[in-house]
Amino acid sequence: MVDMDAISQRYTVIHRLLDERERRIWAAAEAKAAGRGGFAAVRRVTGMSSRTLARGLRELECQDSPGPGRIRRPGGGRKSAKALDPGLVDALERLVEPVSRGDPDSPLRWTCKSTRRLAGELQEQGCQISHTLAAQLLHESGYSLQGNRKVREGSSHPDRNAQFEHINRRVTRQMRRGEPAISVDTKKKELVGDFKNGGQEWRPQGQPEEVRVHDFLDKKLGKAIPYGVYDLGRNVGWVSVGVTSDTASFAVATIRRWWRRMGRPAYPNARSVLITADSGGSNGARVRLWKWELQRFADETGLAIHVCHLPPGTSKWNKIEHRLFSFIAQNWRGRPLLTHATIVNLIAATRTEAGLTVRCELDRHTYPKDVRVTDEQMQQIRLDPDSFHGEWNYTIRPHGK
Repeated sequence: MVDMDAISQRYTVIHRLLDERERRIWAAAEAKAAGRGGFAAVRRVTGMSSRTLARGLRELECQDSPGPGRIRRPGGGRKSAKALDPGLVDALERLVEPVSRGDPDSPLRWTCKSTRRLAGELQEQGCQISHTLAAQLLHESGYSLQGNRKVREGSSHPDRNAQFEHINRRVTRQMRRGEPAISVDTKKKELVGDFKNGGQEWRPQGQPEEVRVHDFLDKKLGKAIPYGVYDLGRNVGWVSVGVTSDTASFAVATIRRWWRRMGRPAYPNARSVLITADSGGSNGARVRLWKWELQRFADETGLAIHVCHLPPGTSKWNKIEHRLFSFIAQNWRGRPLLTHATIVNLIAATRTEAGLTVRCELDRHTYPKDVRVTDEQMQQIRLDPDSFHGEWNYTIRPHGK
């Protein structure tokens, strides 16, 4: 008589330690050892089917082994979703990249493509898929969660590199003569007040600086517009913090302040200033007011103003961006810009191990927008275009010289 209790006790102790194949072989061995009625007893104890026990018996007798290190024969087990539905991966990719996959009318072309939404759309098409399987198939197909990357600079001008080489030659020649060469630009406008500022700073644990939830302009405090001048030869910077508008008048007023406070004392015998600037913005190559204001600056100082604009779409290569503005951003990271005075002090406190120093002043003057320069005024500007791309490179000379 088969002792089912003994088989049950042994199975309870050992089954957690065995894999699928080992359980089959153990059950077949128990059934064979029990003799008559053993197979039926083992089936009732383990819940295995007659077919599984028969396979275990064949494996026990080495007639049907799946091979070393395997549990099932090659091709055995539950079929993968890709095998059951060969078009599943292609259908999934048509939802993820509809245009590149030749399906511009995809229902998810303009929606957030979460794995749950992808799985739901495929289920409506008759596919058997869960959101976890959708994620697995995307990974297997070489997809991953990614953000946008800033790499495109727009159309590249054929003389882009030549212009950079031209600027480098002009700056080198200017500094060799002991004349000032500066890089100018506007830093990102900042909201003034208790607003979140990116980055972190050391504070007592559990006591972060509390700021507003929403970044709406505080009409009383307004905004700050930092416009910078970076001396390429001396590694010093000047920043005027404006409070109204980023205009060409404000830009040249900042250059004028730099010259009076820093430039003239450092270059008492200078006869010219070389300015490198972006092609757009308040100091753009096509901005009439920029050239008109530079003419006024030239007449006031008697300086010849040489201007070299960076090619369009290359503003990130402007020296002031990574030699001045980047260090200002590091210095005030994690600090709410509560007042204009806070901004001025943080900018002025910017230092680097390479010796960078910065001076900063608040400019409360009003600079109106939409100031138009007439054709008659343009004719009064003593502008001499260079032979190489005169629209980017030119000199504005003072009247009377």
